[in-house]
Formats: sequence, structure tokens, C-alpha cells
Amino acid sequence: MHKLYIGNLGESVTAEDLGKTFDEHKIPYTGQFLMKTGYAFVDCPDDHWAMKAIETFSGKVELHGKRIEVEHSVPKKQRTRKLQIRNIPPHLQWEVLDGLLGQCGTVENCEQVNTDSETAVVNVTYATREQARQIDVHRKENAGAAEKPISIHSTPEGCSAACRMILDIMHQEAKDTKTADEVPLKIMAHNNFVGRLIGKEGRNLKKIEQDTDTKITISPLQDLTLYNPERTITVKGSIEACCQAEVEIMKKVREAYENDIAAMNQQTHLIPGLNLGALGLFPSSSNMPPPPPGNAVGGTPYGCFGAPEQETVHVYIPAQAVGAIIGKKGQHIKQLSRFAGASIKIAPAESPDSKMRMVIVTGPPEAQFKAQGRIYGKLKEENFFGPKEEVKLETHIKMAAAAAGRVIGKGGKTVNELQNLTAAEVVVPREQTPDENDQVIVKINGHFYASQLAQRKIRDILTQVKQTQKSGVGMGPGPHSPGFTEMGRPTQGLTQDHQPRRK
Repeated sequence: MHKLYIGNLGESVTAEDLGKTFDEHKIPYTGQFLMKTGYAFVDCPDDHWAMKAIETFSGKVELHGKRIEVEHSVPKKQRTRKLQIRNIPPHLQWEVLDGLLGQCGTVENCEQVNTDSETAVVNVTYATREQARQIDVHRKENAGAAEKPISIHSTPEGCSAACRMILDIMHQEAKDTKTADEVPLKIMAHNNFVGRLIGKEGRNLKKIEQDTDTKITISPLQDLTLYNPERTITVKGSIEACCQAEVEIMKKVREAYENDIAAMNQQTHLIPGLNLGALGLFPSSSNMPPPPPGNAVGGTPYGCFGAPEQETVHVYIPAQAVGAIIGKKGQHIKQLSRFAGASIKIAPAESPDSKMRMVIVTGPPEAQFKAQGRIYGKLKEENFFGPKEEVKLETHIKMAAAAAGRVIGKGGKTVNELQNLTAAEVVVPREQTPDENDQVIVKINGHFYASQLAQRKIRDILTQVKQTQKSGVGMGPGPHSPGFTEMGRPTQGLTQDHQPRRK
């Protein structure tokens, strides 16, 4: 049997409708139509009739006002080293096709299939199943969608060659079916890379447009969701121009990706158990190395005292950046709040001429990480800091006045260890008056990773203070301040006579 996938079905389409359609076009099928929401499956007697059904129906026949899509359906467990590639332009030279297929792995066999269509069809056998799976047209998860993304896994040159071939096929299909006057190239890129692709005042994007004679647009931030942090880059122009633009766009994106990976490799192992890929700040394909085993704390990301609590952090940003954080009609700050799972509010200015504004972020640790990371990134994207300038912001954490001694440590030992470990400036202002809740603030100043690490270490100390209070043990700042040796971090080279930094 040869199972077919039938997609882009309206909610009102029934098995009887599909059976009638197949009968009208004299396409035989066996068994019943397996109906799902937006798509269905059916078996054909053999490969000939399966191909005939695809050629007859896919993109050409309407059911209840929607053009149905028909493709081969192969369950994952039954996938082999063989795959079939259809709609190959007739003018494409065999050597070019063979070279393109070779980008994905070792081709053991490639043979042409006889069809009635104008385009060619080939059956390809790769050396391994992994190689055969490298060209992946997403199906079930996008059933009913007008467009489907195609993932291409190869070298930069291989990806560009595959992109050109796909564009050729799409243009030929549009010409044959007269379904579209223009077929743009659409590239998906993680939002974290888009700012650097655009460049300061849009210079990078404008240069690519001018050099390649294309028109390039990028989907708005409002389209981002927690589950889809990618932007769509639309390139319009001739096939040759679009392909040239793709090369330049991906060069910028890869450069940004490699820079971020280098930065993460230097910093993320310092935050025990934290998985940046899972937080959505970087693509899941980043292949980040796991943190060293010696840094793990009981297998939990944020210490060993149960589920993370809600935290409040005050982040100070340039006053002129408030509009960028809020966005048009508040869209950006709403989107950011949804993405991070945190409450984000902009506090009123302390005075008309205030140069800094306070952003109040409330949420659990991972929400804090995501929200603050986006704020740092937005300030960089909007050029509030120079291209080679590191974004450093001041953040405030409130804590019980009685716990301040634990953060400072005997002779300033703990706060000095914090600064040496995190590369952030950590200050507990002297002689500050506790507020109505008997709380004082600790100030942290540094780049994003330094600030995050300092925040986590301080939170760990405060958590240990709470546990000490619950157990009824005294909490004076003894010679062994909690927070470092107990968390698996060495303190070699740190002496008792270090004095805390002061502002």
C-alpha cells in the first residue's frame, strides 16, 4: 500500500467528500479515509496511482473553497535511506542535481521515475537514514497552512545551492499553475540575530538591497510568540538576485550566531544548571556545551530549596530608551511580558530631567533571565550603545536589612568574592535607611551575564539565610559566609583583608 497525506482541508470536509473527489477523477483508493483536523490519510493501490493522485489533486483541486495538498506520507518509524524528489525542473542538468544531492551525504543510487508530468521525479538512496532525513519538508505540524517551511541542513554553499533549486521549482510551479505573479524568498531567523542583520540605522540591510537589487522586509516583533521566536525575512527580486541576497543575509546571521555562541561558552558554565537554549534566548540548535559537572547544585538550577519563588528586580535603562521598550501602543512590552512570563512595568520618572528610568521586572528566575536578556538585547538593537560597546546596566535587588551582613561578609569577604567571580560591580550602600518593610537594596552593575550570575548568587545567599532563620540558628556574619564554598565554587586566592568596594 502507498499512503497519501491530504492537507489544507476545511473543517467541513468529510470522508465522503474526499471519496467523491477521488471517484470523479477516477483515482482508485483502498480502505477508508482517516480524517484528522485539517488533514487526512488514504491508501492507494500502488506507486503509480499514488503519483497520479498527487499530480491530479495537489494545488489544483478545490474542496469547500480551499485547494487541497496531496503528498506521500511515510511514518517516521518506516523511513528508510530512500526518498523521492519531485517537481525537478526539466532543464536542470543531471550533474547539477547529483552535486546538490551529494551535499547531504553519500548517494548510493539515483534513478529517474517515469511520470506524465512535465517536471522530473527521482528516487534517491543515501548511505544512511540520517543523510536521507536532512532535507525535511514540514508536514503534519503545518497542516492546512498556506506556506510550509523547508529546513536545509548543509554547508553554507550547500544551503545556498538547495535554496536556488527550490526557488527554481517554486517559480516554475507558479508559472505552470498561474497561482502567483511573484514568488519571494522567505528566510526564518531567530530574533536575537535580526538586529545585527539590520545594522545601525538599517545600514547592513540597505547595503544588501543595493548590492543585490532586491527589496527586503522583516516581519514585525508583534508576530513573535513564546513558541516561535523567529522573524521572517522576505526577499523580493529575480531568482539570481534573491540567491545573492540569501548568501549575504546568512553570512550576517551566521556571524551573529557564532559571536553569541562564543560569548555563551565563556559565561554560561558559571550559572549552574541554566540551559539558555531552553529559555528561548538563543536557538535550540545552538548545541551549547553542558555546564561542567562540578558546578551542579543537587541537579536543580537555582539551589536546593524547592521551587523558585517570585522575584522582583529593578533594572535601570536610559530614559530615551523607554519608548523602544514599550513599543508602538505598548505592543513590545506586552509581547516581552508574554514571552518571558514576567510582569514588566516602567516606573514614573523621578524628575523631569532624569537620565535613567526604572523597569520593574517580577517573576521566577527563568522569567527574570528572559525578560532582562530581552531588555539588554533591545537596547543594543536600537543602538543605545555603540556597535563595539558592551551593554552594562544597573539593577537593584531588595533584601531584608538583617541579611545585608551575609551579602557583605566578614571584612567584605563575600562581596569581594561576588565581584571576582561574576565580573559585576556589587555594592551594598553603607548607612542606608531600611524602608517601611525593613528592606535595603543591593546594587549590581555589569553586562548581562555578569549581572545574572551576581543576582543568582545573591539570591542563593538570601535563600540560605531564610533556611537558617527557619531552623532557629543565629545568622550573624561568621567567618564562613554562605554562598560560595557551599555551592561548589572555590575561594582560592581570596584573602580576608579585601575591603568592599564603595561608591
